[in-house]
Amino acid sequence: MTPEEYLEQRVDDQINWYDSKSGSNQKWHKNLRAIEIISAALIPFIANSSWEYSNLIVGTLGVIIAICAGLSALNKYQENWLTYRTTTETLKHEKYLFITKTVPYNVENSFQGFVKRIEGLISKENSQWSRHSATPKDNSQDSK
Repeated sequence: MTPEEYLEQRVDDQINWYDSKSGSNQKWHKNLRAIEIISAALIPFIANSSWEYSNLIVGTLGVIIAICAGLSALNKYQENWLTYRTTTETLKHEKYLFITKTVPYNVENSFQGFVKRIEGLISKENSQWSRHSATPKDNSQDSK
């Protein structure tokens, strides 16, 4: 595989994937937080009103807040957004260092070092994601 093919087929592909996922996670995080904030701000106002269904509305807003918080915690939108953004920017940084033949890519055969660093970054992010997404192990079974 040539450096040009690797840049296009692997590096740019990964940059685009992480950039897209970062944007998606950022949108989800901000939208859920906005819904939580708006719902929480409405509760005191509605609770002090004399509307016929104010208790039902307050209860519904509480449920909405709980659902938003639960989804946010379950899917880790903020953490994923920041991790994916960091990976995107780090991949771009390495790409531009390589293209401009800047240290550490200013030597002969720098392509192999570049591939090693890029694959290391991708592998590291994937490993962090696996650890982060794994269900915590029940240690009570180990003591038997």
